[in-house]
Amino acid sequence: MTDNGNDFTGLNYDLLVEDTLRLVVRSALKITEQSGLIGETHFYISFQTGYPGVEMDDALRAQHPETITIVIQHQFADLVVEDDRFSITLFFGGKPSMMTIPYDAMTQFKDPSVGFELYFNNKLSEADTGPDDDAPEAAPADGPVDGMPAETAEVVSLDSFRKSPS
Repeated sequence: MTDNGNDFTGLNYDLLVEDTLRLVVRSALKITEQSGLIGETHFYISFQTGYPGVEMDDALRAQHPETITIVIQHQFADLVVEDDRFSITLFFGGKPSMMTIPYDAMTQFKDPSVGFELYFNNKLSEADTGPDDDAPEAAPADGPVDGMPAETAEVVSLDSFRKSPS
């Protein structure tokens, strides 16, 4: 390898792994699109409401200017899964609300029925989202999170799989 004057620091494996984990979410949603939710499966998906490409009701975005957590369980319709985003209609207070969410906007994905959780790095800078607000997360579309039984899950750090430099 020749030195062209640029510093080469290696591949960004964290980004590669995160992109691959987004494919897991896409696959889970694709199965749901084709077959519906299986058994007790349901999803909590948190995402940045100000992320480019997020489409949602303006009033709902005003209530949750930074992030929102949606629940895909009992009351949803029109799930369409694409390569880089998904669209869904959820019901908030009995009112249908269509939204489109790019996978890159996600910050968290959970399936409490099996204790599965994924966390994604925040890719927006403060310049993209504006100043920090302490907005609460949304209640799920079909009822408050408080009414759900507590679930436990094991979160595994990727650091435990990395080799130490010699």
